[in-house]
Amino acid sequence: MAHPSLDDRSLDADDLALFEQARELLTRAHHPERHQVAAALRSASGRTYLGLHIGSRRVNVCAESSAIANAQMAGDEGIATIVAVCKDDAGRVVVTNPCGVCRELMGTYGRSADVLVDLGGAVRKVRAADLLPTPWQFPRENDWSVQDPSIGAAP
Repeated sequence: MAHPSLDDRSLDADDLALFEQARELLTRAHHPERHQVAAALRSASGRTYLGLHIGSRRVNVCAESSAIANAQMAGDEGIATIVAVCKDDAGRVVVTNPCGVCRELMGTYGRSADVLVDLGGAVRKVRAADLLPTPWQFPRENDWSVQDPSIGAAP
């Protein structure tokens, strides 16, 4: 189902170039069990960082999280845009939407970042904050209480 408020967030040449970098990495490193997804992240400084899904029989680390980690290790904070790609059943490289863990990480490391997502066959940009509008909180971050559920309620 299309999201009408997001339909005007079409891709530009920089987004297509970022997709191409992720596609090239996945094409080179793809393995049906160990390396199923690749990601490319453009930082606010304009530098690009790549990430690759790494997996075993019990543990998986997402491509998006490794791209975020690569940017952090380089001291380049501030995600401008990020995209993840995988192979579809026909073997074509396509945009894949981030899992919940990656959505939380994107919200932590780049809440205003653009994320390329597949909206029912159309690839568009959405803000990371829109992917997880109500992120997890520690209890101390929430004023709500059982005794008075109106505390902290939206006006």
